[in-house]
Amino acid sequence: MESRPLLYVCVRPQADAAHGEYASFRVATGLDPARLRRHDLVDDPLPADAIERYAGFVVGGSPFNATDPDRSEAQRRVEDALETLAAAAAASGTAALFTCYGIGVVTRMLGGSVTRDVPEDTGPTTIELTDIGRADPVTGVLPTRFDAFTAHKEGAALVPPTAELLATNPACPVQAYRVGDRLYATQFHPEPTGRDFAERMAIYRTAGYFDPAEYDALAGRVLASSVTEPARLLRAFAERFGPR
Repeated sequence: MESRPLLYVCVRPQADAAHGEYASFRVATGLDPARLRRHDLVDDPLPADAIERYAGFVVGGSPFNATDPDRSEAQRRVEDALETLAAAAAASGTAALFTCYGIGVVTRMLGGSVTRDVPEDTGPTTIELTDIGRADPVTGVLPTRFDAFTAHKEGAALVPPTAELLATNPACPVQAYRVGDRLYATQFHPEPTGRDFAERMAIYRTAGYFDPAEYDALAGRVLASSVTEPARLLRAFAERFGPR
């Protein structure tokens, strides 16, 4: 029986967004702070013994992009650490679930292509599981078609080598994939409620995801949407790989 906690890995420089995201992950996974710890990778290097100390990792989103032409030293350090976690999970040395920005980092590490040709608008979108996704023990808890929140400027052009496509939609065909049986990546955000997502939108109002003048209309659409299913994915991941 696994007794080590999971670790939420924060890659957001904005403290208020980071606090809100951690709270969203705790609710979605059903884990208390003792069983879902937190590490802010922007401020602190990944502990050398992280893979031994934690049962697995859930990685939040970020305003960083894997395709940023001029990555800062902090972003490069963050991406090096994320690649370390992804490589360990791909080799079955740990379990990890990367979301949004993280799928770009993992795709690049796996030799795939990340492009700005498949962005998605800020708000709810409909996603469909593949046959492999329906049979997967983590994504298979979701309905075949479900709504989730997205807001991204880049995405994977194709499923990278060694990965299996789990979920897709027309706007951004690579919505989720798995490598081996312990590395997962999603383009969509599985953790926020509509209120969580609207609050995050306010923080990133001028970050280029949408016209700031349209915030009220977009936030109203988010708050009126019924996005409830994606959190089940995180609960399944936590039940499969986290503390008992």
